[in-house]
Amino acid sequence: MTIALVIMEGLLLSFWLLLICVVGIANGPVGLVTFYEKDVQDRVIELGLTTKEKIKKNTLKAALALYIPQFIAVPAAVYLLNGAHGFWEGFIQMTVVYLIAVLFDRIFIDVYWVGHTKAWEIPGTEDLRPYIPVKALLVKWIGSLVLFPLIDAAIAGAMSYFGF
Repeated sequence: MTIALVIMEGLLLSFWLLLICVVGIANGPVGLVTFYEKDVQDRVIELGLTTKEKIKKNTLKAALALYIPQFIAVPAAVYLLNGAHGFWEGFIQMTVVYLIAVLFDRIFIDVYWVGHTKAWEIPGTEDLRPYIPVKALLVKWIGSLVLFPLIDAAIAGAMSYFGF
């Protein structure tokens, strides 16, 4: 049962990320230009499609929408709903949940949706494609595969310390 819950939680986190993206680009991809490389952001500002202030505001909104569920809802689900006890159970379950979401993000959103559709194309920036260059994609992969387990370890350690 726990395996099914962990998989479901990973899929729900993936769906949450998809929902944030869909809502964020509902009025055009400029709404989430915060996820683009700096050269694209600069061009969008230069074209008058947005401002640095709007990008900062949208960055804060996106960060809150992404990180509150990731760092509060997932640990709560793992320890309270799934019944994880101690460091290792929590660490492994959170890591699997995040890995499912990371795979969805990197493969479906980054590679397919951003890389192979026009949904994220901003007029006047076509020459800056691919919007996620190989170097940036590698940094995202490495960051996700290293950073999330480190965060999971810290959260699992804290939960274990407090008796969960």
